[in-house]
Amino acid sequence: MTFRTDVFLHDLFGYDLAGAALVTLWISVTSMAVGSAIGLTLSLMQQSRFRVLRYLAWTYLWLFRGTPVLLQIIFAFNVLPSFGLILSGPACAVVALGLHEAAYLAEIFRSGLGAVPPGQRDAARALGMSEWRVMRLVVLPQALRIVIPPVGNQFIGLLKLSALISVIGVRELLLAAEQSASATFRYLEALSAAAVYYLAFTTVLMALQHVLERRFGRSDRLAAGIAADG
Repeated sequence: MTFRTDVFLHDLFGYDLAGAALVTLWISVTSMAVGSAIGLTLSLMQQSRFRVLRYLAWTYLWLFRGTPVLLQIIFAFNVLPSFGLILSGPACAVVALGLHEAAYLAEIFRSGLGAVPPGQRDAARALGMSEWRVMRLVVLPQALRIVIPPVGNQFIGLLKLSALISVIGVRELLLAAEQSASATFRYLEALSAAAVYYLAFTTVLMALQHVLERRFGRSDRLAAGIAADG
């Protein structure tokens, strides 16, 4: 099969695939935001002194890490309406992917929070800081530096995982490429155009991750230098 550049460029720069690529990006970013908020809450629940909160967090992780994400997507789309919760396809995708990612982000955040030395928390409490101020001003800034690489990798994985939402009729990037190819029978060009979009998105995310790692690493070195001078 010969590679037709004109078909490839038409798919790559056409409104059809570009619009679907934006849908993929929007759903991925929104799902990651939802998953991060829930994941951070779950990680704090895991460290709570209340047993019921720790049990609820463990149950959530057991449920969403133990079932396939495809099942969760189909469940949100087909079962939630039975309980009176009717959502559009994109909304179902965000809910399912966000809840799924939260289970994994919770473990990442828990590891980051646990890596902060307990002595720093004790020192902050000795200065009269409340638990909330200790978490916000002492623990979270240090934990953020630790979790940037795994969270970045999780985001890249989510971007590719979003192709599964085509099963509920959401016209994301891969589904749009398949439909374009089925109309012209030029699968090589259409799927290559979709691959370019995925590679572009992941390249930008990897570059952003690298910048954040360097920025927070430089902040840590500066703080260490000031402490040494002092």
